Amino acid sequence: MPTEPPSEEPPEVPLREVGARSPLVHVVGRVVSVRRRDVVRRSDGTKRPLLAGLLSDGTASVRFTWWDPPREDVDRGTILRAVGAEVREFRGRPELVFSWKTRVGPAGPAELPRLDGDRLPLRTVRELEDGQEGFRLEVRVLTVAPKPVSVGEERRVVFEGLFADATGAVAFSSWSDFGLVAGEAVLLTGGYVRTFRGRRQVVLDERAVVVRVEAAGLPEPAEWLRRPPRPIADVEEDGGGEAVAIEGLVVGLLPPSGLVYRCPQCRRVLAGGLCRLHGPVSGVADLRARLVLDDGTGAATVAAGRDATERLWGQSLADVRARLREVEDPAVLEEQLAAAVVGRRLVVRGSASCDDFGLTLEPGTIDAADVDLATAAEELAARLDGGA
Repeated sequence: MPTEPPSEEPPEVPLREVGARSPLVHVVGRVVSVRRRDVVRRSDGTKRPLLAGLLSDGTASVRFTWWDPPREDVDRGTILRAVGAEVREFRGRPELVFSWKTRVGPAGPAELPRLDGDRLPLRTVRELEDGQEGFRLEVRVLTVAPKPVSVGEERRVVFEGLFADATGAVAFSSWSDFGLVAGEAVLLTGGYVRTFRGRRQVVLDERAVVVRVEAAGLPEPAEWLRRPPRPIADVEEDGGGEAVAIEGLVVGLLPPSGLVYRCPQCRRVLAGGLCRLHGPVSGVADLRARLVLDDGTGAATVAAGRDATERLWGQSLADVRARLREVEDPAVLEEQLAAAVVGRRLVVRGSASCDDFGLTLEPGTIDAADVDLATAAEELAARLDGGA
């Protein structure tokens, strides 16, 4: 890639300002997504290569199109300096176009624009949106734990957990160790928001700044993690969330539940001994229960794992596998699980996501609801009298 800038170059600007600059700008940004494809020319039918993706510098993310790029791959995470990039509008938003006039070359992390925290807007958790960056966030650390991950052939540790303020809770992933401790209040600068499996997540990398602050107005971890249950309809209207609590009656069990077999590599449930990603594999036995919880305002699917399923069923995985040798039909075991759970009133706390199939909770805890039978009987009698 060429690295020499032109003799007369436009001034360098942060990405959040490219919409106000035209027709040429000088920017530095990290490639957060990229795709290579060919475009067929209408004039002669020949193909012209291009790269398209998103460029980020911590102040904003801007779409870019790079015509006739170099043959070598431009990987996600690469930092580029583009001098003489054209600014155009795409669906009402600015877009950068790298043409033959643009000098594009590699850059280092230190060349990214400095994030001036005082100039960045202070956001609340409720105001966060997918792809957002260039903000400050004052939150309480509810939970945090290290998680080993593989990035290519490299083993790294990412720190995962929950942040919260008075407006809501949000998951986070930190690729740097900022020494976060559950319970402390922090002011974050330089993070960005992405959606992962239908849930918003704040991502912190090496450019993020974490400052400990006073905790005025921020909820305590116990207050957030033990909040009273909310109506299912309200949670669904919000599109899910973190540290969500719902209470309802188990009205059904979705297949496959009970004894299942998982792929030893990706942990997906097998169908007929086949994994969607890895084909025929020798499955690992597991228990799960896909509970349908209803509270009168709506319904949610609760994906209970092995530990919760064993507690609800009163049977261990070893017990169920032993019984399978007697009944020989897994459907019988699923019916027995349904008989053990349907009709029970449960309080479920965990992470909720919403899609075309409705609301789904990945539970952290599942507990039997405390039911005041006398009060419940009075309420039922009142409803019956009112309907007479």
